[in-house]
Amino acid sequence: MSRNPKLEEFEIETKPYRSSGKGKLGNIFYNGSTGEFLGRTPESWAKIITFYIIFYAALAALFMICMVTFRQQFINPRVPRLQMEQSLIGTSPGLGFRPLPPDVRSTLIWYKGTGYESYKYWEDQLIEFLSVYKKKGQTAGAGQNIFNCDFRNPPPPGKVCDVDIRGWEPCIQENHFSFHKSSPCIFLKLNRIYGWRPEFYNDTANLPEEMPKDLQMHIKNITQYNRDYANMVWVSCHGETPADKEFIGEIHYLPYPGFPGYFYPYENAEGYLSPLVAVHLVRPKTGRVINIECRAWAKNIKYDRRDKLGVVHFEIMIE
Repeated sequence: MSRNPKLEEFEIETKPYRSSGKGKLGNIFYNGSTGEFLGRTPESWAKIITFYIIFYAALAALFMICMVTFRQQFINPRVPRLQMEQSLIGTSPGLGFRPLPPDVRSTLIWYKGTGYESYKYWEDQLIEFLSVYKKKGQTAGAGQNIFNCDFRNPPPPGKVCDVDIRGWEPCIQENHFSFHKSSPCIFLKLNRIYGWRPEFYNDTANLPEEMPKDLQMHIKNITQYNRDYANMVWVSCHGETPADKEFIGEIHYLPYPGFPGYFYPYENAEGYLSPLVAVHLVRPKTGRVINIECRAWAKNIKYDRRDKLGVVHFEIMIE
């Protein structure tokens, strides 16, 4: 059949192919025509993965550096961030005493010499305070860190000096700290300042004029026997008024009238115990309130009674 030339030819417009919903969902995960997986080509995925690996690695490294720096500089449990002049404590340690009265505003140690119930509180206070000295081996780390120090053998790094409680006798628990004999024992301690090193009065020819004469004589005598004993933070106690000086009577300092220099500097080592001086009031006057002042002696310990620097005050009353 021949074609009629008069007939016009028309092109039929066809609608574009629309894929089914299932096909669209499949293209989200993998598009075969473009090679994309989840909307990205393998090359694009490689670039973005590499970027995030580098980014998070750098972020983690920065975080670790910040944490290490913060821990070393701010939260080191053994090294304070502010020391000496920068700290609130300062550079001059204070002096403390034990036992403490039940009222924190009071400094009076009062009891009846013959009544156990009367001095029991003071005895219990000292037992509790001195318990760590009697159980050094049970203190965390103390057993392995204890070193038998002396003036020529200071403790090695990380070690602490032993405190020999036998040197306090008769100021010991078994003797009721001599309270039952109306001759009580008062313990003195120097407050801890991290890194503080005492400057000793170890030149016996140039002792301070205000230092008590009996202490000066003791220093000269003991240093003739052993010059090393000059390296002490010395301690002296006396009655504050002429009447107190008369009533206080004889005083013994055990084991020495001072704190041995090899206990310093304090560096917060595991098991460290502060040295103590037991002040034994041999025969104080009964029925009187006796005002007592004790002072620590070192060139870099400031003495100020009003601000209680380098000095401690307490009263004794024995009925």
